[in-house]
Amino acid sequence: MLNDPLANALSNILNHEKIGRDAVLINPLSGVVAKVLDILNQEGYVGKYEIVSEGKGKLIKLHLLGHINKCGVIKPRFGVKKGEFERFEKRFLPARNIGIMLISTPKGIMTHSEAKKKGQGGKLICYCY
Repeated sequence: MLNDPLANALSNILNHEKIGRDAVLINPLSGVVAKVLDILNQEGYVGKYEIVSEGKGKLIKLHLLGHINKCGVIKPRFGVKKGEFERFEKRFLPARNIGIMLISTPKGIMTHSEAKKKGQGGKLICYCY
């Protein structure tokens, strides 16, 4: 049994990126994982994904572009106020304006730059660069 489906999905993505594969199957299907993949697709880190039914459950087949150097979940899920993003950018991202952190806000999951513009705070979920 998996304790964190998002951590499992991101580690599978990173492992398949490192060995040069062009697709990965992610199991189990989760709403949070799907939303994170949507945002990573919009930002240009991964390609499109499709939901595949196999046996009892559903899987996500994700097409990889080779644009990810590192990605992972942020544990514990730190709470961030609207003016505190820079501290966590220094901790999790390699340089200013390189990479994204995803944040769960009351308005939904969004990147840290969107949250800055909208003046939202929330909980840090993951990072990617």
